[in-house]
Amino acid sequence: MTQKTGVSSKTIRRIRVVLFAVLSCASVFAQTATPARPVEQVPAQFPGTIRLRLPPRIYAVPGIEMNVYFDNICLAANPLNYVFDVNCEKGRHQVERWTFVPTEEDVGVFPFVVEVRNETNAIVARAESVLQVAPKKAGAGLPISVLTVGDSLTHAAVYPAHLLELCKAEGNPQITLIGHVPGEKNPNVRIEGYGGWTAQRFATFYKEGKRQSGPEDWKTWNSSGSPFLYADGTGKPALDFPRYCREFNGGKVPDFVTFLLGCNDNFGAKDETIESSIDTMFKYYDLLIDMVHQARADTKIGMLLLVPPSGTQDGFGASYKCGQTRWQYKRNQQRVVERTMEKYGKREKDNIFLIPSNVNLDCLHNYSSSKVQWNSETKEVGYRLNNGVHPAPEGYCQMGDTIFCWIKAQLAAAPAVSGK
Repeated sequence: MTQKTGVSSKTIRRIRVVLFAVLSCASVFAQTATPARPVEQVPAQFPGTIRLRLPPRIYAVPGIEMNVYFDNICLAANPLNYVFDVNCEKGRHQVERWTFVPTEEDVGVFPFVVEVRNETNAIVARAESVLQVAPKKAGAGLPISVLTVGDSLTHAAVYPAHLLELCKAEGNPQITLIGHVPGEKNPNVRIEGYGGWTAQRFATFYKEGKRQSGPEDWKTWNSSGSPFLYADGTGKPALDFPRYCREFNGGKVPDFVTFLLGCNDNFGAKDETIESSIDTMFKYYDLLIDMVHQARADTKIGMLLLVPPSGTQDGFGASYKCGQTRWQYKRNQQRVVERTMEKYGKREKDNIFLIPSNVNLDCLHNYSSSKVQWNSETKEVGYRLNNGVHPAPEGYCQMGDTIFCWIKAQLAAAPAVSGK
């Protein structure tokens, strides 16, 4: 056959060698080509389709349940396609979470590792953290003041109220919340949380006129200026935290300040715009952090990691119809968490801490739901989630548990806290 075609067998062998080399190079290129997702989002040693992140510390206190929900610590279209493996000498590994209610005997610091495996049992992601269990009586009887700053998740005023309740038990600090009063029923619940607000609004939105701290003023929350902005000597608005503290805390700068923002700052972002959106948020976040620390350098600032959305698309359909999908918001939220950890993690020496509020929230059972017919042609009913980003009271209480455990850990490490 080679003689009929005019091509020698030696030539054919050469062609085969060249083809093999070309195909081999193509195979190597396919294996080493840059992935679509940025390298820093997927550990190089575990290439795959899941992004896994754990906060550097998971805080706990005896008698308070602490959880790590697996869907909350990763970005995957369907986490059920993976196997989560928790390595920690404390707690229980259940279907959807790791859960733990410490006792006094559990006080200490323990390694916490999560590995994720695929259907072939290969490890595709791995993350490490530390479980820190603070003593139950840390800060007992110590007077502390706390300012909570945020958007509608804080505006609901549930997690600050829960924080107050937790501190009523024996062995806890005497807590005073700072800010405006969102309702007449409990004047001790004071916050700076406003629905729809962003870091930029807190740092730049100015409106003339003195703001009162009573519930009547709360009715105009969305049109009121930032509580931290006042006219300076030239009449220009400027962040003036000492003056805010004189008006709302007897001149004392709070011992603890928490920030929970990011939902509105990045809600409408897409994959192409999320990085610039977060950059803008951080610009104003830094202004607010500097505002506090210029007034008092040892105030402990807790950056709450943005909580994940409700567990299904139903919540987004109820809240936004076809205006947003859970998947896109989850992508945005996960990226906010990742970059918040990168920017503000390991800043404890600067009195900046990460509060792992994203891990301890049951997004399936602690978001509100409605009992409805499955469709118009059946009488069979079931429950569908009916809110995309706002937890039910039980979910807010889980957030309050996380903040409480963080405060107790700080009091255990540095008990001599007093307002200045």
